[in-house]
Amino acid sequence: MEYTIKKIAELSGISTRTLRYYDEINLLKPARINSSGYRIYGTKEIDKLQQILFYRSLDMKLEDIQTLLGTPNYDPQHALQDHYQKLLEKRRQMDHLILTVEKTLRYQKGELIMTDKEKFIGFKQEKLQKNEASYGQEIREKYGEETVEASNQKWLNLSEADFNQMETAEKELIDALKVVMETKDYHSQEAETVFSKHKEWLSYTSPTYSAEMHRGLGQMYVADERFAAYYNNRAGANAAQALNEIIQQFAN
Repeated sequence: MEYTIKKIAELSGISTRTLRYYDEINLLKPARINSSGYRIYGTKEIDKLQQILFYRSLDMKLEDIQTLLGTPNYDPQHALQDHYQKLLEKRRQMDHLILTVEKTLRYQKGELIMTDKEKFIGFKQEKLQKNEASYGQEIREKYGEETVEASNQKWLNLSEADFNQMETAEKELIDALKVVMETKDYHSQEAETVFSKHKEWLSYTSPTYSAEMHRGLGQMYVADERFAAYYNNRAGANAAQALNEIIQQFAN
């Protein structure tokens, strides 16, 4: 079958304006332009639009989707299976949060006793699963299954006090890193604070600590753009590189 841009918009729930934009950026081109100048889409384009919407549902950027779909060895079936697994992870995240909300409602009504750990387990599970989806494969390849699982269990068992202290350590790390980004002084007191706070932050999840592990983590921050973006978005451009330089200097 063939569809005009209006029909495919009605079918997919995507506006004609968005479809035209996809055409402009070469993300989704129509099969052809008819004699009246209308964009015409076929089954191939329908399938590709479905793939695009799958990835958009996971909050993937359009440029990343374009790169993925444009790779020579792109396999739609493998991509669909991967998407299916990520949706299951997303559902598990929601299930944990829903369970936490339900238990909290019953706790507030006096229907059950809820430990402090139970009050936060849903949020911890959600963050853990997000991290697993984003970085799990790389972390396991570098540090091994046993180490990662031990780290995950330590994270899930954090007390409320430890969780709050971990969040505080990260905030102080970012604040000090911003100062270093301005001064470019990697031997300053602020640089030492960046290192000490990052080491403290690691202590809440890492089952063991070694300077070698710490240096390896710093290198990963600059080698993987997703890790780099985490710090660059919080402390400024090239913050991940600065953090790595500080780690390499002080971890010994």
